[in-house]
Amino acid sequence: MFTGFTQKFPEYEVITPQTNLSFTLRTLTVQEEERLKGSFVTPQKIIDHLNRGIFDALIQKPESITDYKSFLNSVTTKDRDALLYGLFHITYEEIRNYDVTCSKCGHVHAVTVKASETFSMNPYPKENILKQEKLIKLKQMKDVSVVLKQPTLADENEILSQFAGSAEFSTELVSETLFIKRFEQNVEEIVEPVIIDNRHDIIEGYQSLPARDKRLIIKEYKKSFGKYCSTLKMRAHCPACGAQEVIDIDLVDNFFRSLYE
Repeated sequence: MFTGFTQKFPEYEVITPQTNLSFTLRTLTVQEEERLKGSFVTPQKIIDHLNRGIFDALIQKPESITDYKSFLNSVTTKDRDALLYGLFHITYEEIRNYDVTCSKCGHVHAVTVKASETFSMNPYPKENILKQEKLIKLKQMKDVSVVLKQPTLADENEILSQFAGSAEFSTELVSETLFIKRFEQNVEEIVEPVIIDNRHDIIEGYQSLPARDKRLIIKEYKKSFGKYCSTLKMRAHCPACGAQEVIDIDLVDNFFRSLYE
């Protein structure tokens, strides 16, 4: 009867860019790959399976993270990108046959590159980003302000579960508003601002904004929170016209594609 191999799995340490936490991940097993392959059901299920796959591959984590729930509450969506990179790097090492479309001539060609050669990170310079909020006054809706924050995996899981299968709001719209904690509106006859923090109302309020205010919100989120992240970029050389360009790699898409190679 097979009782398991005794060889130690390859490991890789990741420091998360937003919460500055140290994690060590091991490579995925064949069994775990098969489990992840079965996650193509709904966007919410994919995210849950991805979070669990990362958590199950952790062999070292901060003392404050004792179980899956505390993991979800302690890690941001941008932190997950860095952890997913670590899992991809230690499991597959190479980004293989990544299709690139030349922006100059439109030629499509496949590129293979080591994941480590594409990775870079911009860490949050202050204490834990989860303690931070940003109040933004809108430019066109002058009596309205928005409070921004960086969502955790728990925030994402709760909100996507709340709107799972919703015919009213798309998954993309729900995800796009994750970082909005609340709206505040100043009304003349009321001393205190009116607080809009119900998630359904937040999404409806977001949809009703002038387009320029929406762009302002996204810009301010990136400035205060979103730019502190990990990125994967590689330089591609078009074999048809010789043009060179730097492209962003979609790691989630490439991760699931690698499962089937």
